[in-house]
Amino acid sequence: MSFQQKEREKLAQLMLEKGPDAPTLCDGWTTADLAVHLYLRERKPHLAGGYFLPALSKTTKDAQAKVKQRPFDDVVKEWAAGPPVFMKPLDKAMNTSEHFIHHEDVRRGGGEVAPREFSRTVENDLMKAAKLMGLMALKSSDVPVVLTPPNHPPVTLGGKRGVVDQGDRVVRVSGEPGELLLWVTGRDAVEVRIDGDEQAVQEVKRRL
Repeated sequence: MSFQQKEREKLAQLMLEKGPDAPTLCDGWTTADLAVHLYLRERKPHLAGGYFLPALSKTTKDAQAKVKQRPFDDVVKEWAAGPPVFMKPLDKAMNTSEHFIHHEDVRRGGGEVAPREFSRTVENDLMKAAKLMGLMALKSSDVPVVLTPPNHPPVTLGGKRGVVDQGDRVVRVSGEPGELLLWVTGRDAVEVRIDGDEQAVQEVKRRL
């Protein structure tokens, strides 16, 4: 079983254990809201455009409301059964980081931070996702951010050419790949160490 499949299974079990009203790290979302999101983006992608394009937000909100009327357990179990045939070739690309992040959103929704240990292969995948999502989130940042995992090469995000070499206003974020991925996607319940000028750190955080 692949990593994203294992995370799907664990996330589904956890949501069913916690029920529809448990908090998550997604602002304003309970486990019921998260289950609807997971279901729509994979089972009804033509209705999920509002997650990315404001012009389609009403269509997605209407679809969310409709799915949320269904029994929570049914929505979770249908999503947990796996992607539809037309989505299976995209499973790894779409869901490696998605399932990990949302699994942690539910695990840490109550405020507890308890990082898990992963194989080097999984760490590599999580670090690739951290770089990709970090580049998107911080592409317009004047402050360079250096992600520094303990067993992988550092990754530089944002900033202007030459600033990192000079060491001027650099924010360095140290942590395991999974923690760095959660951090660049705006999660606060993470185990990372942030070093740098406080004003620069706050400027970076506002972009996440």
